[in-house]
Amino acid sequence: MSSAIDLHGQPHVDRYLETDGEDGFHWRNGTTILILFTKGRKSGEQRTHALIFREHEGAYLVVASKGGTDTPPAWFLNLQADPHVEVQIKGDRFPATARVATAAEKPAMWAKMTEVWPDYDEYQKKTSREIPVVVLEPVTQS
Repeated sequence: MSSAIDLHGQPHVDRYLETDGEDGFHWRNGTTILILFTKGRKSGEQRTHALIFREHEGAYLVVASKGGTDTPPAWFLNLQADPHVEVQIKGDRFPATARVATAAEKPAMWAKMTEVWPDYDEYQKKTSREIPVVVLEPVTQS
């Protein structure tokens, strides 16, 4: 059985969820992965995505890069339609609200993300689309 380091997309998500991140949390080049659960904006069905993340002031940052294509990833369009998402980090799954980093916040957040995945800078050079940093803020239970 190959390691999740060699997996992408749904096979990575499946392995991560099967093992509560034991296989799949640690990924390439020292990055860490969370699973983002969104609701399909057309289908209404749950969608899952394995994304590189970093913790930042009690929230979690992900980048909607899609490798620098001119169209954003489907998960980003889904969370724009419905920002109420769920996040799983290892075995911990919780509700969160997604928002795009503000112009004031983005430079520091972008730098934090490119520390672990320098390719984001190359992706940005490939497209005229401004690649957003998405902030996933855990919903506190009252």
